[in-house]
Amino acid sequence: MLTAHRASRRASRGVSIVEILVGITIGLVLVGGVLSLFVTNLVNSRRLLVEARVNQDMRAAADLIARDLRRAAYWQNSIDGTKVFGSATTPMRNPYQAVAADAAASSILYTFSRDTTENNTIDSNEQFGFRLNAGTVQMRTADNTWQTVTDPGVMTVNSLALTVTEVPISAASACSTTCTTGCPLLTQRHYLLVMTATAVSDAAVTRRLETRARVRNDSLTGACPAA
Repeated sequence: MLTAHRASRRASRGVSIVEILVGITIGLVLVGGVLSLFVTNLVNSRRLLVEARVNQDMRAAADLIARDLRRAAYWQNSIDGTKVFGSATTPMRNPYQAVAADAAASSILYTFSRDTTENNTIDSNEQFGFRLNAGTVQMRTADNTWQTVTDPGVMTVNSLALTVTEVPISAASACSTTCTTGCPLLTQRHYLLVMTATAVSDAAVTRRLETRARVRNDSLTGACPAA
């Protein structure tokens, strides 16, 4: 009877303090692992959102610039570049400026012009360009009028560079007489725009974007010999 009583007491005494501590430790490890996974997923989701906003802002700015680059030096009366008028000895040349970097500017600056009023003269509303100013990309919509096209609250633009590739194409075959020197030459211009930016809310998020644009108005030089 005494042995049976002792066995009954051992069976009903419950969980020991060591077992409780072991259980708590295992529980804390599991909870810590879950919390760590949750925090990691939260950080990754936030970073993906920041990356998406930076990418979208860069792409929008690059698309605006590329659209303007394609129209650089547009000339409504470009047919005049193939004709000789009055006492002139050579055809009239395109009066509108191709894309050029302004080395004298305090910031990275590219300027150009295009025809909008069809008077063969560069007017104040026909001057365009874009620049990197205080971490933002700005576009010139008129003479000395600049509009910011990137959000300074989303990203800081670190660099903005434009590289031109020119492809010459001979147009001598269009002459009515054989041309040997100073022949007409068309030059296709392709621009590579490279932009880098860092997210304002997360310095670890840095992106680089490249976009290409071809100027639709090819440059014409040279002339056919007199008949």
